[in-house]
Amino acid sequence: MAMHTSLSLRTPSPSLSFSSKLPFTSAFSLRPFPRHHHHHHRNLVFIVSASINAKPTVLVAEKLGEAGLLLLKDFANVDCSYNLTPEELCTKISLCDALIVRSGTKVSRDVFESSNGRLKVVGRAGVGIDNVDLAAATEFGCLVVNAPTANTVAAAEHGIALLAAMARNVAQADASVKSGKWLRNKYVGVSLVGKTLAVLGFGKVGSEVARRAKGLGMHVIAHDPYAPADRARAIGVDLVSFDEAISTADFISLHMPLTPSTAKVLNDETFAKVKKGVRIVNVARGGVIDEDALVRALDAGIVAQAALDVFTEEPPSKDSKLILHEQVIATPHLGASTMEAQEGVAIEIAEAVVGALRGELAATAVNAPMVPAEVLAELKPYVDLAEQLGRLAVQLVAGGSGVKTVKVTYASSRAPDDLDTRLLRAMITKGLIEPISSVFVNLVNADFTAKQRGLRITEERVILDGSPENPLEFIQVQIANVESRFASAISDSGEIKVEGRVKDGIPHLTRVGSFEVDVSLEGSIILCRQVDQPGMIGKVGSILGQENINVSFMSVGRIAPRKQAVMAIGVDDQPNKEVLKKIGDIPAVEELVFLKLQDKVVT
Repeated sequence: MAMHTSLSLRTPSPSLSFSSKLPFTSAFSLRPFPRHHHHHHRNLVFIVSASINAKPTVLVAEKLGEAGLLLLKDFANVDCSYNLTPEELCTKISLCDALIVRSGTKVSRDVFESSNGRLKVVGRAGVGIDNVDLAAATEFGCLVVNAPTANTVAAAEHGIALLAAMARNVAQADASVKSGKWLRNKYVGVSLVGKTLAVLGFGKVGSEVARRAKGLGMHVIAHDPYAPADRARAIGVDLVSFDEAISTADFISLHMPLTPSTAKVLNDETFAKVKKGVRIVNVARGGVIDEDALVRALDAGIVAQAALDVFTEEPPSKDSKLILHEQVIATPHLGASTMEAQEGVAIEIAEAVVGALRGELAATAVNAPMVPAEVLAELKPYVDLAEQLGRLAVQLVAGGSGVKTVKVTYASSRAPDDLDTRLLRAMITKGLIEPISSVFVNLVNADFTAKQRGLRITEERVILDGSPENPLEFIQVQIANVESRFASAISDSGEIKVEGRVKDGIPHLTRVGSFEVDVSLEGSIILCRQVDQPGMIGKVGSILGQENINVSFMSVGRIAPRKQAVMAIGVDDQPNKEVLKKIGDIPAVEELVFLKLQDKVVT
């Protein structure tokens, strides 16, 4: 018995990026390549065959730690060119396979356009990727990786340092003493113990700040629309709404990325809701605060103090009212600036970029589906099956119909949360789009490309009883509201329908429309519908044999004996029009179609 669960997945916006682990190639040809070290059994590595012998070029546009540069130089030609103007960067980029930046270089759409398709990976040495145009990177099939872990502790420690320094007027008192004064009464501070800290953005850095603040005896609350509640509970932090966070906090610490939804999240309107006398720490991004509004709030006493490591414009202007404000402590973007973090970030980003150029699974990809290595290894034959079914389905569409709605059904005995289908969806998208387009679809740009073409893909799970030994029993692809070149491919419910399974590691086509067939998806396929009568297999086989076309598989599916039948013939070579006409001229043959599949993937 099968239980149906339906999930409609519209292709996500490119700005909603999935982080972590995926194989990367420019045209995404899945070709495993062994790595000779002790982890090689865990990873499936992919290469672009055209670049096996060529040494890639990596442009390092901002200062990177020596350990990272050494890693890069072992694998690639490294060009360290700092302080490039946008024009100089666009000029250089067409000669580069990878680009590494920190936060000071804008990697705009112009950069991706100027690369002429050569740029395969952008590495951001640090966490935030707001200086990289992710939508453009995805559109141009360029992987973006970051270094999200190495400077986490450094940033959290700096946040705590600013919090304590602000509470006790350390910077102002230091300047006062150095100017010859001794103003003990002027610099009376406030205690941290028992106070409420609101952490806005409960990611890696935010949660580390929360841990440390708990150690200081503070009550910590947090707001983050994407944070799991159980992780917050484990640290002893309450997740609350944005309004509750800012209205009850004595201290606010900002830890969110800069996105359209977080830009100027603290502004005149939100400052009107804060607890009077609140103190603000920002080690995230300057743009999340409206700086003019903050000056007004400081002047009005709504905000008592601010400690800022980041600014909308870096460096800020020398006459900035915010910087010069007596109640503001400012540091020059030192969040990641510890010896240990700088070295760690350099190594982390160098490893990510080299791995991506090798075509390995990138653990820190920020614009691609998340596919762990062991999952990919298990799904490999189903990845091939998914792409081939997409190719078959789109070639069955009569010209001019326009593919808009595709439904994919996955049948599995596994629990719904034990099978991530995003990789399979990306490969079906690749199969659907590449035969009718000049674009190369890969994992990075699949969802974006589908959305761009108005292609809506919905996914359905059929949960089967039985052993979950195999990840999938079958995959079915249906295209609605189109006419077909092969009428028999239209199912009873009116859609083009193809279905396939993996048998002994090889993808097979097992259903066309309402007809069951069984043909290996290697080479190409001839489908023909005929009246079921003796001698048909011989007649078709003999025509192909005369033309020296080798038949790899042949399968007949029929409604009932001596009624309608569909013959699926796997062929190694593409028959010419004359051969197809000869088969079509056999009196019992009512229709036929030739479907070209991608060349067999070499494993």
